[in-house]
Amino acid sequence: MKNFEERLKELEEVGERIREGKISLDDAVKEFERGIRLAKGLEKDLARIERKVEVLVNEPDEPGEKPVLELFPELSEAAGAGSGAGPAADGSGDTDNATES
Repeated sequence: MKNFEERLKELEEVGERIREGKISLDDAVKEFERGIRLAKGLEKDLARIERKVEVLVNEPDEPGEKPVLELFPELSEAAGAGSGAGPAADGSGDTDNATES
């Protein structure tokens, strides 16, 4: 099996062959399908590597302490605050519904 860098280079070459336009439509579709398979595999590898890095970066300092499994917890908290989970998210704070009753 090829390593990540080799497969990424192969994906770039696939894209270049398609952009050049020197291949038939059938061959371009085959190359596109191949590129999609490569991209999905690379994406899975990146997710696996990201999880591994996350665990390594957030290893507990003390034995028995649970690791924090988020690289940027402050971003998750900020996103949760602005997620629309407030009173208007269920329509109960919607002033249009209040005027129709």
